[in-house]
Amino acid sequence: MSTPLAVRPNSVEWPTLFLAAAIYGGWLALTWFHAAVPLWLLAPLGSWLVAWQSSLQHETIHGHPTIWRSLNRLIGAPPLMLFVPYESYRISHLMHHRDDYLTDPLEDPESHYWTPEDWARLSGPLRWLVIGQSTFVGRMLLGPIWVAARYLALEFGRIRSGSRLHMRIWCRHMVAVALLLAWVCGICGMSLWVYLLAFAYPGTALILLRSFAEHRAEENVRERVALVENAPVLGLLYLNNNLHAAHHEAPLLPWYQIPAWYRAHRQRLLADNDGLVYNGYGDVAWRYFLTPHDQPVHPAGRVVRPQPL
Repeated sequence: MSTPLAVRPNSVEWPTLFLAAAIYGGWLALTWFHAAVPLWLLAPLGSWLVAWQSSLQHETIHGHPTIWRSLNRLIGAPPLMLFVPYESYRISHLMHHRDDYLTDPLEDPESHYWTPEDWARLSGPLRWLVIGQSTFVGRMLLGPIWVAARYLALEFGRIRSGSRLHMRIWCRHMVAVALLLAWVCGICGMSLWVYLLAFAYPGTALILLRSFAEHRAEENVRERVALVENAPVLGLLYLNNNLHAAHHEAPLLPWYQIPAWYRAHRQRLLADNDGLVYNGYGDVAWRYFLTPHDQPVHPAGRVVRPQPL
C-alpha cells in the first residue's frame, strides 16, 4: 500500500500539546480527588482518560506533536494502562504498519488471527475463549484480561530467551509503574483495585473496541483496513483513528487533519477497501454483539509474502 507524503506545517503541533495537557491534567485531578467522585462517574472518566492517553501514545509513535523524537516519547511514556511499556508498543505498532503483512498471524503484531498450526495446539477452553472474544460482548468483557495475559506471556518469553532489549524496556517500565502507583496509591490513597477496575481495565476495553473490527484478512491489502464513520464522540477518543484506512494511507497526518483528508479522499478509499465501512460503533456492536467478527484462523494460513523487485 503506497503512503502519500504528509508534511507537518510547524515544528510543534499545539492542538496535540493542549490535548496532552488535558489528558494528564485530568488524570492527576481525577486520581487526587477520587474519594469525592462517585464510582458511577469515576469509572467512565477514568477509563476515558486511560483510553485517550493510549490514543495520544499512538500519535507520538507516529512523530507527533513535535519534531523532537525524545520529547514525543516523553509525552507518551506514562504507563496509565499499567501493563504495556511504551517502547514495546512503539516497536510493535511500527511493525504493524508494514501494510503488506497486515493480519499475518506472525508478522503483524496486532493481528488477531492464528496460524493453523498454533490453533491446533490450543486447548478446547482456550479456543472457546478466543472465539468468544471475536464477538463484541466478549471483547469488551474478557478482552482486557486476555490481551494482557497473552501480551505479557509473549514479552516475558522474549526476556527468557535472552532479549536484552526487552529486558531494558521492562526494567524502565517497572520503574515508571512504581512511580505511577506511588502517586495513585501512596499519595492519593486510591486502592490499587479501584485503579485497576475503574481506570485500567475499562480503559483497555475502550481501546479494544476501536481495534475490534478495524482489520480483516483479505488478499487485497487495501481491503484489509476498515472505516468507522459517524462516530463523533468515540472518534474524539480515538483521535480519528476510527477512519483507519485513512490513517494507514497517510500515517504522518496529525489527528486533527485526518477528517478533512478523509473527506477529500473518501470515494477512493471506499472503492479501494471494497466498502468495508461501518456507520458508527453502534453498527459494529449490532453486527457482532454475539456473532464473531471473523474466524480465528487466518483463511490463507499466512499472508502471502510480497515478492522482492
